[in-house]
Amino acid sequence: MTAGPGSTAVVDERLLHTSPLRRLLGRPELGSVVGALAVFLFFAIVADSFLRATSFGTVLYAASTIGIMAAPVALLMIGGEFDLSAGVLVTTSALVSSMFSYQMTANVWVGVFVSLLVTLAVGAFNGFMLTRTKLPSFIITLGTFLMLTGLNLGFTKLISGTVSTKTIGNMEGFPSARKLFASYWTVGGVELKVTLLWWAGLVAVATWILLRTRFGNWIFAVGGGAEAARAVGVPVVRTKIGLYLGVAFAAWVSGQHLLFSYDMVQSGEGVGNELIYIIAAVIGGCLITGGYGSAIGSAVGAFIFGMTSKGIVYAEWNPDWFKFFLGAMLLLATLLNAWVRKRAEATT
Repeated sequence: MTAGPGSTAVVDERLLHTSPLRRLLGRPELGSVVGALAVFLFFAIVADSFLRATSFGTVLYAASTIGIMAAPVALLMIGGEFDLSAGVLVTTSALVSSMFSYQMTANVWVGVFVSLLVTLAVGAFNGFMLTRTKLPSFIITLGTFLMLTGLNLGFTKLISGTVSTKTIGNMEGFPSARKLFASYWTVGGVELKVTLLWWAGLVAVATWILLRTRFGNWIFAVGGGAEAARAVGVPVVRTKIGLYLGVAFAAWVSGQHLLFSYDMVQSGEGVGNELIYIIAAVIGGCLITGGYGSAIGSAVGAFIFGMTSKGIVYAEWNPDWFKFFLGAMLLLATLLNAWVRKRAEATT
């Protein structure tokens, strides 16, 4: 549109040119990428074996087991919620699959699909209770965490007589299930686990959902303010239940990997892992308050976790230092993410 004489031209802000630097500063994962480079250089200097190809394969595996869960947890946090039951839900998934297959003497694939139904039911329960009661997700999922912790231990002792499941390695369907959930291949002397493919796939799907779908817009909207989102027609209940179902699906994948990697499961595993998933998402750029973050950032956060957990081992330090580094990274990442967001908002 051409402005007339004496009039002031109005330029649509959507047509304004945005510099690459300004776009870069607006990315939620910027801080985590900088942190990942710093952690990599640090352990490359202090640990001679850190740069070996075999060590890199181990780091990637550690990162992938966290990253599978961190991606949907990141989406949930962008939607403004938490899931403190995610860690023990992984163990529940593995226990249901193993015990159902063993007790029913069925093909292990039957147990795998029963486990999927049970795990998704727990996710739906979390979402339903959250949206119906209006209680904070911290309270709802803390209750689920405690219930699952007791059920995992109680049912395993009741059925198996011990705190671990029976071996199912000789049952029909086990080799094919292991190939899908716990296989590996060797490239140039480096052992790569199939969890890398699951991790990459989930991050890709999560990123596509956030950036290319209406559901992704809904996630950002409910994270920014549920009541405001509801006022403009966003299906808040459906969105939040869908996010919890996403976390449950990833927990099912992780649980099956756990089972088919070791053939048996300890009922007490998983406690505390939910905090690691949340930390990976926060390091990756997700805000505790919701409405901001990315799935790619969660992958970088998981990679930082993998480098730190294995780098300390390669440096031959006391592993007790790991928790210190994890806490320090969480604080630094939170401060850096806040700075990045302020810079992004200042340049818009």
